Amino acid sequence: MRTLRAGAIEINLQRSSVTVHGKPVKLTTKEFELLREMMETRGEVLSREFLLEKIWGYGKASEVDSRTIDVHIQRLRQKLGPEGGHILTVKNVGYRFDIFYNWIKFGA
Repeated sequence: MRTLRAGAIEINLQRSSVTVHGKPVKLTTKEFELLREMMETRGEVLSREFLLEKIWGYGKASEVDSRTIDVHIQRLRQKLGPEGGHILTVKNVGYRFDIFYNWIKFGA
């Protein structure tokens, strides 16, 4: 079972499921992909353009209103509760998952 863990958040990549403190959290496909992408990049800043291209598949993301990212991030933070505070906004750039480099663990 392939998993990602960051603090109390755990993603089961095979089942596309998320738990916080062991309790299931229902995420939409886009919310799940956003969280996975941020956790897999281990704290790197991800631009709105990158996220729109990677997750939504937009070729010319700059032509698309990036507010859709902001709305999805806001909903994701709410669903994760206090753990959602680890998703940080990088002004005029995008988002990153606030972690120590070794905090996210990749399970077998």
